[in-house]
Amino acid sequence: MTITDVARHAGVSVAAVSKVMRNAYGVSPAMQEKVRAAIAELDYRPHAAARGMRGRTYTIGVLLDNVRNAFFADILDGIQEELRHGEYTVLIGAAGFDPEEQAKTIRALVDRQMDGLILIAPGTSRAEVLATAAATPTVVIGHHDSADTHDSVVDADDTGAGLVVDHLVSLGHRDIALVSAPGTRANQWKRTPETVLTAGYRAAMERHGLSGHMSVHHAAYSDDGGFKAGMTLLTAEQPPTAIMTGADVAALGIYRAAHELGLRIPDDLSLVGYNNTALAALAPVQLTSVDQAGHTMGSSAARMLIERVEGRRDRAMQTSMTPRLVVRASTTALRTD
Repeated sequence: MTITDVARHAGVSVAAVSKVMRNAYGVSPAMQEKVRAAIAELDYRPHAAARGMRGRTYTIGVLLDNVRNAFFADILDGIQEELRHGEYTVLIGAAGFDPEEQAKTIRALVDRQMDGLILIAPGTSRAEVLATAAATPTVVIGHHDSADTHDSVVDADDTGAGLVVDHLVSLGHRDIALVSAPGTRANQWKRTPETVLTAGYRAAMERHGLSGHMSVHHAAYSDDGGFKAGMTLLTAEQPPTAIMTGADVAALGIYRAAHELGLRIPDDLSLVGYNNTALAALAPVQLTSVDQAGHTMGSSAARMLIERVEGRRDRAMQTSMTPRLVVRASTTALRTD
């Protein structure tokens, strides 16, 4: 079954069928209904390889580093929601944290003729991403570095960090530690989410006159990374009374470390996450967290990417989310007894 068969069955031109399948602008509802009815009746399914030879595969590749990070599910939901009325299919490349593995996965997505790429906080080098974006429409989520060749969706991470510090200081905390992803100096990104988050944390601590109480601990944004960070910080000679993390998944690892050490949250330790994932709102957890609108980040990235795929080349765009603090039961006033 071919697109010509669909056009003949619907009594329209091949070009009209193509427009409906691309969800192109200007197609009337009557034309949409006629063509989609023909597609359903004939059980027509476009052949991806044949589409690729004609210049379009209608597939979008998404790179992420950790399938266990619930925040990525929010982003993916937003991407899927934006694309669900069109013909595009999303393929996910879960590459892990290693920069070389991420680069390998990006190349594999390109080799499989993805029409465009959405890279979620890529750990691979900026040069690799810029080279990829020069040939394949690309949107980068997370990194604040702008470029002419790709679009970006970011969170105001420095503002988010300030919201957390202000909240904890208002509760009487002074020894406030930050657990942030380590990043790497070799990948050429200057303004990664963790870099901007750390700068916001430092600025907020200084604003409150707490420069001498700053503590930044680097750990992977994973349950294991958070657990190891928690064990290190909470067994130190002077442990913090409050910890903020750059991801909810790491905060849950710290939660586990506190439990193993016999510490109660929030009585013995106030804990704050970042992303406000569904896990944060679970009744046994009730994690205070920063909401950075993951669903909106995903839908914005998908919308900008399709614009690039469809031919926008005149300018690069960057969309920024405004964070908000969602206070739950994992933070409380500092005990003075």
